[in-house]
Amino acid sequence: MTDTRMTRRGLIGAAGAALTLPLIPARARATVNRNNISSFVSQEWQDHFENVDVVTLVADTGSRALHYWSVGAADYRVYPTSVPKTDELTKRGYTEIVRKKVGPTWTPTASQMERFPDWHPVEGGAPDNPLGTHAMYLSWPAYIIHGTHDTRKIGRPSSDGCIGLYNEKIAELFELCPIGTQVRVI
Repeated sequence: MTDTRMTRRGLIGAAGAALTLPLIPARARATVNRNNISSFVSQEWQDHFENVDVVTLVADTGSRALHYWSVGAADYRVYPTSVPKTDELTKRGYTEIVRKKVGPTWTPTASQMERFPDWHPVEGGAPDNPLGTHAMYLSWPAYIIHGTHDTRKIGRPSSDGCIGLYNEKIAELFELCPIGTQVRVI
């Protein structure tokens, strides 16, 4: 017959093990790759541009991150982004920021109106504005780096071609990027 009595040493050991159980799922969750979390790939400006005589951005749609370098690359920052839903919506290549707007008005494109006839323009500053609080327009028509009120979109393929950031991050980047900022979308 087996002795099932608990000793003091056994009780202390069991209590210690029970206290560590809640930690195991937390550690396991930390290593899970969630759909809305970017796994940033490091970028070097030299891989994309000959120099950083002007502010430089690289929007990496694969890792869902926007990389920023100041003039001379003294300041480097990485921002999580939303990216286009499909490769067909993704324009890649070199462009630049040609216009900036605080409180941008959003107007659906012709292709969006075809797919979603009930969509309508949204005034700047509206809480349902898909462009969020700030927008930086690229030299490509209808392609914008902008904010979003829907934070679930960041880290996901969720746009019709634009690069989206959290509103507080686009506000920060808006101040750092003058018109003429060189941009590459990869």
